[in-house]
Amino acid sequence: QLLRGKLYEQFFDEMTGGGMMPFMDPDVYGRSLMECSSFMASSAFPDPDQHGRGFLARLSGSTAEFMSMYKLMFMGPELFYLNDDKELEMKVVAALPSWLFEDEQNEGTRDEDGALTVTYMLFGKIPVTYHNTHGSNLFGVSPEKYVVQMKSGESHEFDAVVSSEIADAVRRVVSVESIDA
Repeated sequence: QLLRGKLYEQFFDEMTGGGMMPFMDPDVYGRSLMECSSFMASSAFPDPDQHGRGFLARLSGSTAEFMSMYKLMFMGPELFYLNDDKELEMKVVAALPSWLFEDEQNEGTRDEDGALTVTYMLFGKIPVTYHNTHGSNLFGVSPEKYVVQMKSGESHEFDAVVSSEIADAVRRVVSVESIDA
């Protein structure tokens, strides 16, 4: 709810303060953070090779909630929408702290102009790269421009929003190679 309420600082403070598995203290968790199984195969399981092995549920409530947070962080609340003329448009609204781009332990990845970048996969197929020229938090921020690279080799540049035809191509996935935002 903190992300939905645009309480970004509070959300990331809670997250890094142990509210999310990678940031938990293993002593408080009670075991290695790498042992984040949903359930274990007991000795009653028919295959003895699986006894004691940890498994993750395919889609538990916590997994669904994490996916919802991921969507809000990288895409925003409404990736696709109809404009006033009832035409499809696409706009990402990031909620990304600067430390996802670079922090004390990790030198960030930079583009050819020196801007910090972070990339996620849209629909598991289209790499979307954010270019953070100032190295600052991107809280509630939309890109100034988009460059949509098509598999045909064509490139389309947009200010503020991705217009109808290309937004539809992004939704259909198959003809889009990548997006820079």
